[in-house]
Amino acid sequence: MLNRRHIRIKVMQSMYAFKGTESDDLLKEQRFLLQSLDNMYDLYLSLLALLTELHKKSKDHNEKLQKKLVKSAADENPNLKFQDNQLLHLISSNVILQEAISNKKLNYWDLDFEYVDLLFKEILNSEIYEKYTEDPDTSFKKDKTFVLDVFSEIIAPNDKLYDYFEDKKLTWVDDIPVVNTAILKILRKLKLTSPETDLLPELYKDEDDKEFAIELFKKSFLNNSKFTEEINKKTTNWDSERLASLDGVLLKMAICEFQKFPSIPHKVTMNEYLEIAKEYSTPKSSLFINGILDKIVKEYQSENLHPKVGRGLM
Repeated sequence: MLNRRHIRIKVMQSMYAFKGTESDDLLKEQRFLLQSLDNMYDLYLSLLALLTELHKKSKDHNEKLQKKLVKSAADENPNLKFQDNQLLHLISSNVILQEAISNKKLNYWDLDFEYVDLLFKEILNSEIYEKYTEDPDTSFKKDKTFVLDVFSEIIAPNDKLYDYFEDKKLTWVDDIPVVNTAILKILRKLKLTSPETDLLPELYKDEDDKEFAIELFKKSFLNNSKFTEEINKKTTNWDSERLASLDGVLLKMAICEFQKFPSIPHKVTMNEYLEIAKEYSTPKSSLFINGILDKIVKEYQSENLHPKVGRGLM
């Protein structure tokens, strides 16, 4: 689920939030970072719990229509496609998934049902729903397309839901796009015969990625003063406040990768931190960071310092 850019963003946030020194409790800060990364999985489960509740809501809605004293023709024969959606049924009936949601107490929607109601009404009033219910095709493929469209066009971009998750956990703000993308990717791959575990992916692609997160934070943290000194030598004409901001954190992390991660090419490191700067820092940050990092790389290469290993490395 996690990609390396998001790992870098999480490390950046931990480094930026930390106001102590290298002598302070490294393990405590490391635990905070890993907890922040683990919280991504909670967000993932919460969103699948939301899909489960929307599926339940469709059943409840149809039952209420049947209990109305005065029924319209549509009430007498409600469309059951949403209720009978095979992909939603796979999610709702997945025992391992539902146990994981329950064990972590991540089904917030019983108490915060107004968000389920809001989204359900939006779905019923959408063109997506109208086309889906009018289509006589009841295949799994059609059911999947409906769920994917609802998620990408109604659930994911919903501002009230975004604000709700932000209030739940501040760290989720940056996780939402990554988790939404992961959910769409996982749902696209699902088949009627898919094992239950397909809905419970690993947080990290492999152990190397988890180790990368720990080592990047640890080495950036422990060499903070050293990296600051190196940056200062290259930035005599720059405002010191810029170096105390997010730009300084990104520069230190990039230098850490230059020096401590020989298998990561200079070009990859530079591109990653320039993209992060464009998204999280000031409009001029990427230009500033690019200039400093380019100067550092040229110096390392001319003096054969911190050489990279492997094929195709810059």
